[in-house]
Amino acid sequence: MLTLDALKTYGANVNEGMTRCMNNEQFYFRMIGLVLKDTSVEKLEKALTEQDLTAAFEAAHALKGVVGNLALDPIYQPATELTELLRAGKEGDYAAYLAQIKEAFADLAAICQV
Repeated sequence: MLTLDALKTYGANVNEGMTRCMNNEQFYFRMIGLVLKDTSVEKLEKALTEQDLTAAFEAAHALKGVVGNLALDPIYQPATELTELLRAGKEGDYAAYLAQIKEAFADLAAICQV
């Protein structure tokens, strides 16, 4: 079961996320559920595989915004770093960032399933 304590253990900045959700715990949890349905990670992975840096930037930036609003820092941090590299148009191996994002996303999904 999703709890504020589980999110804190996960690494989310719960106080910030709750503030952005008007301190309404059920609303916060519902928004986190919507994050799990967001397709930005899949779009990001596809764009990186195809080496489409513009589409990868757009997906990373969208993901950063979604998780940033809820203070889901384990996803937000690598998404932010990746967004800035892509914004600069730097070609490179982004596999480590993608792996970190996917792992943090999977950890969040697991917390929500328990």
